[in-house]
Amino acid sequence: MKRPTPIVANGFLRHCLLLACLIVVLASAGCAAGFDAKPLDEVPFRERAETQQQDGLKTTVAVPTLEEAREIYGVDLSRKGMQPVWIEVSNEGEIPVWLLPMGLDPAFFSASEAVYPFLKMLSKKDGQALAERAQALQFRNPIHPKSTGSGFIIVNRDEAFKAVDIDIISREKANSFTFIVVDPSFKGDFTLVDFATLYESSDLVHLEDEEALREAIEELPCCTTNEKATDQGDPLNLVLIGNVSDIFPAFIRRGWHGTEIIWSKAVLRTVKSFLQGSRYRYSPISPLFVYGRQQDVALQKARGTIHERNHLRLWLSPLRYRGKLVWVGQISRDIGVKFTTKSPTISTHVIDPDVDEARRYLSEDLAYSQAMARIGFVKGVVEAPREAPRFNLVGDPYFTDGFRAVMFFEPRPFSLGDLDIITDWELPGRSPRIGKERLHDAPP
Repeated sequence: MKRPTPIVANGFLRHCLLLACLIVVLASAGCAAGFDAKPLDEVPFRERAETQQQDGLKTTVAVPTLEEAREIYGVDLSRKGMQPVWIEVSNEGEIPVWLLPMGLDPAFFSASEAVYPFLKMLSKKDGQALAERAQALQFRNPIHPKSTGSGFIIVNRDEAFKAVDIDIISREKANSFTFIVVDPSFKGDFTLVDFATLYESSDLVHLEDEEALREAIEELPCCTTNEKATDQGDPLNLVLIGNVSDIFPAFIRRGWHGTEIIWSKAVLRTVKSFLQGSRYRYSPISPLFVYGRQQDVALQKARGTIHERNHLRLWLSPLRYRGKLVWVGQISRDIGVKFTTKSPTISTHVIDPDVDEARRYLSEDLAYSQAMARIGFVKGVVEAPREAPRFNLVGDPYFTDGFRAVMFFEPRPFSLGDLDIITDWELPGRSPRIGKERLHDAPP
């Protein structure tokens, strides 16, 4: 066997020594960082707490920001994809109750599991202090009668906003609470909108009659536009009706996420995802315009890579139906990336030309959320057959039957069997305005 030359041998030893030094430096840096946690009362996350009450139960929820979580635990849980949720339950009843962590996240973390990856970076003393603190902060069952229990449950990390589903049971009943908690450090499209002042009271159109609602929805704008409203873009093919506390938890439960605005950090994350071929759940989307303003809310469901995703834009309309908000929006499926001078960022996603498929995907997806109670279809989008497609603002073709899906949301739970399809309205794939007496002629 040929022995390595001294140069190669010396080079190999040099690399080994450098690697060993690097390991020592990293290890010492981890130990030097130490365990540094603040008293809970010194971290202001509970100033944003929200409370709901039912049947003698008062439930309060607060979600710390990433920095607040680091101050509470003394380590950065977000590095391992974890996020603590603080919950307080006051039980005014006569029997004990239990909070089910599975309702928050079926893949939640125990306190020991959450801190284990950090123990190897700490001294023995600091590691023990971290483990003891995590155990002390953990929420514990049961909540006894006439008492209050509080603590953290550690779940998988979400940015933008988090739907917190609280399920509390006793031997007599079960209660459910849903909170939408917004991350104040997240730079999303919705943070640019002051919804309280979006419309004057004189601008609002209040509707009580369902037929009047259908007619009003048909008269909504057909398409998105550019900023100057000189060109039309993607079709406005969906309408959502309901309270914010019912609509947006439905999206979050089905794995939809808010999108970041286009800023330096988001651009770097986008480039990194592009180069690595990975997904980026909060990747920015380009602005489109309705009512003279860009989208009020943007949501997306990331797929395998940053090139592929389902995404939608929503605008709060001036319509109100029986006191509930009416949102108009656009959904499409991204299937690739292309370079174009029609986009301010030089590159853009390519959409699946079958936008009706994306509309159908969303309606089926949200039907599983247990919050969608009814669905109907109305006209309002310009019909575009496959052989004569229309084009969006970046030149992508699309075809559509010209209908928009109208989804009604109520407090959960609504099973698939409870879903009501409005047969007096349009139904894709059948002759217009077929009444109930001809429903058997329509496709399933």
